[in-house]
Amino acid sequence: MNHSIKNKISTIEKEMIAFRRELHMHPEIAFEEIETTNRIAAELNKLAIPYKKMQPTGILAEIKGERPGKTILLRADMDALPVTELNKELSYQSMIAGKMHACGHDAHTAMLLSAAAALLEVKESIQGTVRLLFQPAEEIAEGARKMIEQGVTMDVDNVFGIHIWSELESGKVSCPPGPSFAAADMLTVRFKGKGGHAAMPHQTVDAAIMASQFVSTLQTIVSREIDPLHPAVVTIGKMEVGSRFNVIAENALLEGTIRTFDNKTRNKIEESINNYAIHLAKLYGGTVEVEYDRKTEPVVNESKSAQLVQAVAAKAFGKDVLRAEPPTMGAEDFGYYMAEATGAFALVGAGNAEKDTLWAHHHGRFNVDEDALIIGAELYAQYALAYLSQSEF
Repeated sequence: MNHSIKNKISTIEKEMIAFRRELHMHPEIAFEEIETTNRIAAELNKLAIPYKKMQPTGILAEIKGERPGKTILLRADMDALPVTELNKELSYQSMIAGKMHACGHDAHTAMLLSAAAALLEVKESIQGTVRLLFQPAEEIAEGARKMIEQGVTMDVDNVFGIHIWSELESGKVSCPPGPSFAAADMLTVRFKGKGGHAAMPHQTVDAAIMASQFVSTLQTIVSREIDPLHPAVVTIGKMEVGSRFNVIAENALLEGTIRTFDNKTRNKIEESINNYAIHLAKLYGGTVEVEYDRKTEPVVNESKSAQLVQAVAAKAFGKDVLRAEPPTMGAEDFGYYMAEATGAFALVGAGNAEKDTLWAHHHGRFNVDEDALIIGAELYAQYALAYLSQSEF
């Protein structure tokens, strides 16, 4: 543990909280984070940290150590959500109607900026390079890919990210090896039959029958084709079929999501979905179009990286902060960085019943216990320094 990092972050804690509140009052949704980008740039200018603005939004900054070495990428997402804030008692509630930082990205951004300031204090101890990525559009699963296309992971050896987590007790840290967040895919299926009068079904091909059979049959993929030791979820959340009570439907639209933790399971489900749809359409005399859109990669903590996170957290905050949260079928586009380099993704607890911060992410009452920000900021900086100082991986 580096005491200079701890002391610096403790010194600037009030400024970090103030910056988080400023972002909270001015939320910007995916790829609209223009003012957020400008605010971050202004802070980096104060620190004299070189950076470049990404397109259309986002910032990549870089701190080069006094000695050559590996390169680590620290990432914080910065986009808000199209959610109406319900925390009317807050002095720093959202000032933008229908938009809110309801997932903690304002906290992530403030933590990473504070980590940058702390790393500057120990620049002479940095053996290598620390890249600081303020990423847009995580909420629509497009930001990470956009940043990678612009070269943010070029020559990067390790990646590290943090998510504030309301379901975890404030100040606790979770980063076990293995799956953390699921891959999230979007499914769109269009069945086409032949419409007609409800009294003359023999002259029609009923799209409603094809769609309903497909939804029912789909559930057997997970229950009968997937290894039960490999979790998966297949959900149809939307069905549009028919136009009138006495007209047999010609078209049916289905939309859903598939969640998995590994690509072998993912590939099998996609293959089976296509097979089921094609054979059902053929069976009933209709046709079908299937679109399977892979939105995010699974977030799987590499063993050595996760162990280093745990060791760093234990030294900085004490062993009693460590937790091992179970994997979630929720999604995070951080997995795209992990496909480029080894790394880890930690959860920092911000749930506190006394401060009413137990609300679910994406809820209008969501908020964070700001005492957790100092934990996240230090973890960013201490992990970066620890990774660059070791030679095991």
